[in-house]
Amino acid sequence: MAETFKNVVADLGTTATTAVYTCPSATTAIVIHCQVANVDGTNDADLSMALFDNSATADAAIVSTLLVPADGAVNPIGGKLVLEASDQLRASANATGDLEITIGVLEIT
Repeated sequence: MAETFKNVVADLGTTATTAVYTCPSATTAIVIHCQVANVDGTNDADLSMALFDNSATADAAIVSTLLVPADGAVNPIGGKLVLEASDQLRASANATGDLEITIGVLEIT
């Protein structure tokens, strides 16, 4: 088994089905860190995140319209999150350009 650490960074838009991370095929991934920062110095923003379980073709909410204060940050995943092959971590904001996400992932192949 090979273990590889990955960093994922993205600006969040308003489309709820946008995948910010997709677990590769023949891989198990463990999300070990997830932080969302509000880079808008004036306005609060709402964060929504979901885990898309590819084998069940269903979304499960992680957070829904979680308030991220202006110039603030949140860690929306309270612990580790395991993704199987082709599962997706999806995230969106109520305003494009306000929120940036940083994810640390351990991929096991």
